[in-house]
Amino acid sequence: MSAEKIIGDWKKKNFKPVYWLEGEEPYFIDKVIHYAENNILTESEAGFNLTIFYGRDAEWASVVNACMRYPMFSENQVVLLKEAQHLKDIEKLESYIEKPLASTVFVVGYKDKKIDGRSKLAKTIKQKYEYFNSEKIKEWKLNEWVMEMINSLGFTINEMALRLLVEHIGNDLSRIENEIVKLSLNLKERKNITENDIENFVGISKEYNVFELQDALAKKDLPKAIRIIQYFQANPKAAPIQFVLPTLYNYFSKVYSIFDMPDKSEKAVSELFYRNFFAARQALLTYKIYGFAEIEKILLLLHHYNLKSVGVNDTGTADAELMKEMAIKIINL
Repeated sequence: MSAEKIIGDWKKKNFKPVYWLEGEEPYFIDKVIHYAENNILTESEAGFNLTIFYGRDAEWASVVNACMRYPMFSENQVVLLKEAQHLKDIEKLESYIEKPLASTVFVVGYKDKKIDGRSKLAKTIKQKYEYFNSEKIKEWKLNEWVMEMINSLGFTINEMALRLLVEHIGNDLSRIENEIVKLSLNLKERKNITENDIENFVGISKEYNVFELQDALAKKDLPKAIRIIQYFQANPKAAPIQFVLPTLYNYFSKVYSIFDMPDKSEKAVSELFYRNFFAARQALLTYKIYGFAEIEKILLLLHHYNLKSVGVNDTGTADAELMKEMAIKIINL
């Protein structure tokens, strides 16, 4: 069962008495609950038949009592239990869930973790009702997921723009969705999202970001690397060192892997980058510019400067100065 399937059933007026939504990814849980709150009932029906509880403030008995009421002027009532992971004695809901009222649509959002699968409550839910485990999007599927969302709104996005958007924001799905909606509103009649749009409307510089720094280091372009680091120094939120160093380490680790690959074609290398051919081409260029020993030394340098950035063997050197020093050492290998 997926969030889309649950919402799709609701659009067809197919309701089950209990929906249990849990897991580490809040985005899909919020999406289902938002639909239940705003779309299952009409505005006039919701006034009498929509009840919302928050786990931290609710009592389990009050939730059960609400679920046991019959709807007024509607075929169904909706009871939402948000942040259910904070509800005390949550296992006592089992008495209602064992025999729920058919006219009640009871939706539970249990975030960040899972209910004990050995409990009677969990077994009852999984055997009889709709259970949804909201999992984090895997890193290798994130580009595809973002592309599908953009396409569903009737837009396209070029490779560089997608890279900037996804790799800068990461797997914060709610923020990605907000930025895509903002982009769609600003593009007006145009349907293709470019890196200029990402810069203008999301606020990620296409010239001065960690991926351009990565590219400068990969090509041994010291003047460009220093310019980018100076931009970071003037704009501390653009790319903090705690974001820059892991990103660079991840990239050079993948370049390091190329040396052991029997097939060093662009297609084969793209698998290291989740089938991103742009990144594969850049990695192959880096592989040719630096040798095996140099890439190994780069990884050691990145580890060394990561320790210095958190105060190990360092007396408080500014982040920008650490990055400049590191860039010079990498490019001079």
